[in-house]
Amino acid sequence: LHLVALNLPFSGDMRADFQCFQQAQLAGLTSTYRAFLSSHLQDLATVVRKTDRYHLPIVNLKGETLFNNWESIFNGNGGQFNIHVPIYSFDGRNIMTDPTWPQKIIWHGSTANGIRLVSSYCEAWHTADMGELGQASPLKTGKLLDQKVYSCSNQFIVLCIENSFVS
Repeated sequence: LHLVALNLPFSGDMRADFQCFQQAQLAGLTSTYRAFLSSHLQDLATVVRKTDRYHLPIVNLKGETLFNNWESIFNGNGGQFNIHVPIYSFDGRNIMTDPTWPQKIIWHGSTANGIRLVSSYCEAWHTADMGELGQASPLKTGKLLDQKVYSCSNQFIVLCIENSFVS
């Protein structure tokens, strides 16, 4: 399953699932992509189909392995990954080095186990209000689920996950 970033950073007010779907289509990818975010309807840990959570590796756009499988992201270690394996945007840029994302931080709105944090997910990703808070992770920590809280007015990286495998 591919883990890919949206082509631009977003504040806490985003239509992330739609953006993931649209940018994947524009990039010529045929599978379904969902935002790597907890929402008011779903915990991040359950975004990928149950049948695909254990046996498929999580890879970047070029097929390099980021995680052994979906479940390994939520084992309590904060989604530890190798920072030397790049994460790419739908248009092929390395988000760790490209200046389009000056802050190397990803929104996620979750606990380290992928459960939604209702107090820290920018009102279900519907507000960029400076006074509201969202859970995010600085990528330099090597963790996708580091537990840091930021104002929803910040423009951070939004990741998308291919949520079902199509051969």
